Amino acid sequence: MKKQYNLSNLKWTLSGWTPHLWRMQQTMEIGASPNAEVLGIPAKVPGSVQYSLREAGLIPDWNEGLNHRECEWVENRHWIYETVIPTEWLDSGKIVRLNCRGLDYCGCVMLNGETVGDFIGSHIPHIFDLTPHIKDGENVLRIVFELAPRWLGQFGYTSQMKDWKPRFNYTWDWTPRLVQIGIWDEILLEITDGREITSFRCTTDADFQSSTGVLEMKIQAAADADDFVRLSLERNGEIIRKEELPVSQISETGVVWENIPVELWWPNLEGDQPLYTVRCILVDSNGNELDSVARRVGFRKIEWKPCEGAPPEADPWICVVNGRPVFLQGANWVPPLPNFADVETDDYRKLLELYKDLGANILRVWGGATLERECFYDMCDELGLMVWQEFPLSSSGVENWPPEDEKSIEEMACIAKSYIERRSHHASLIIWCGGNELQGSLDGAKTGSGKPCNCEHPMLRRLQEVVKEEDPNRRFLPTSSSGPRFYCDPNNVGKGLHWDVHGPWKATGNLDEGWTDYWSKNDALFCSETGAPSASAAHIIKRWAGEYDPMPATHENPLWRRTSTWWIEWHEFVREMGREPYSLEEYVQWSQERQAKALSIAAKSCKQRFPKCGGIIIWMGHDCFPCTANTAIIDFERNPKPAALALKKIWRGF
Repeated sequence: MKKQYNLSNLKWTLSGWTPHLWRMQQTMEIGASPNAEVLGIPAKVPGSVQYSLREAGLIPDWNEGLNHRECEWVENRHWIYETVIPTEWLDSGKIVRLNCRGLDYCGCVMLNGETVGDFIGSHIPHIFDLTPHIKDGENVLRIVFELAPRWLGQFGYTSQMKDWKPRFNYTWDWTPRLVQIGIWDEILLEITDGREITSFRCTTDADFQSSTGVLEMKIQAAADADDFVRLSLERNGEIIRKEELPVSQISETGVVWENIPVELWWPNLEGDQPLYTVRCILVDSNGNELDSVARRVGFRKIEWKPCEGAPPEADPWICVVNGRPVFLQGANWVPPLPNFADVETDDYRKLLELYKDLGANILRVWGGATLERECFYDMCDELGLMVWQEFPLSSSGVENWPPEDEKSIEEMACIAKSYIERRSHHASLIIWCGGNELQGSLDGAKTGSGKPCNCEHPMLRRLQEVVKEEDPNRRFLPTSSSGPRFYCDPNNVGKGLHWDVHGPWKATGNLDEGWTDYWSKNDALFCSETGAPSASAAHIIKRWAGEYDPMPATHENPLWRRTSTWWIEWHEFVREMGREPYSLEEYVQWSQERQAKALSIAAKSCKQRFPKCGGIIIWMGHDCFPCTANTAIIDFERNPKPAALALKKIWRGF
């Protein structure tokens, strides 16, 4: 029988080295054994190098003041995680594999001093065969992280961003540079005799009129000819349907069960979220279990229909769930921390339950980061939070055109296939998207901005093909925003050019004038990003100010410059009040009330236009860093800002 062990439960240590020095048994100059710069400190797995260093007192807390600058040396070392595999886990004569679900970003795996294999890429799992390197007695496992790419941050050239590592923590307008290194997802040791389920995928559909479901399963197994697979669908311990098939009868077309009596899965505020367990068990001819896989699924029907009054060529932006048109309302999701390897399961639950309480029904998982952990999608299934999942491509400010070379295209296609294979069973997942703000100029040039890329671009065309092949029942969008125009331009209102748009992210002047007028005339079919800034709570700013004075909240203050000066509104306060703020608390209160009013105007306008407008997704949901100011509606301590509470009234119809 196949066995799996979670290596996060083991004792790990971390050492830091001058690059490549660890490869030398002794130095050439004097014949001495090389020494690590950082010696064997305790390490958390999953976890980032930075977290372990901070816990050991070797780097300061990067959230405080400008301490993040004192952490950048970490990127310029090699780092080695080390543990010992328990002898009792290893069965003689069996295949032993290491399944690393998330390594950030490149390096090698070693066992007993021998290199097992190299890895590169944060967005895909890496699997290593340890069998030839296993020895009797103690087996020492090392995971070596080498130097990460120098720059993948917010500004640059998308066409040159070909290192498949999350970009946001290199610097974005809502987090300073903290380039994560480490193990960001589970590490499993797999012991097998070779007879196992090598792939199990399942997707669902539903007939809402008859409350019946369709379950499609595709199974691949390494097995003997007389082995069987046992399939079952269960809920609350009750078996709804089951079937046993010889392995020889499993075809590429898979197994399809139809007319299953089910309770339908609904988005938040629309109904309940009943979930079922699909189980696949590989057994031998004597009925002994060899391997098993389980997936949790829900049954729902997702359709997309045109907005009322939309031009005939426009993309459909009314989401119809189980026959019911649903206004999409929610937030853009970014990793909860820049070093997302350190996010605990409870952190995910606290955030996601808050979004549910606010009345959100969709989260857009933004393309500048990565695929979230399995627990995120499990919780979204439970909470009725639909997911718009982007592949890891994003704009770069200077130029926003995706790579066009064949190597990059096929690498991204492999990443997309991996995303789909791992997450397509989730009921909450409704959209695959090529990436964030991929665009060129209105005249067709690859530089500039204003015209979203479409599937004529070779990389986006390839991603469309992957989704069509691997997950044909889900919608694919080339990018967000999408359609003829990136932004809703008041000069183009009424021309049918505004389909899915982004912006604006900041209001200037009196909100009752220009901002209100803009939204009253906005004719976009969907707004997948729009926002307004506000300061964080005064106690958060003070808590993380370090040696810096929080006031004044101006461009000259280094504390307010540490992420971006875009979100400073000191001049707006002075314009409106005729004076400077008396205190930080006064400025924060004014700022947060302004954000609440701005977002209320935008959200109410879009919702009142339904079904002419299909929805609005706020940029952004939550802070991952204690920004002095940002567009987040949930602060670093996971408390809703006044804007979130104002949106709750609109989203829940109070």
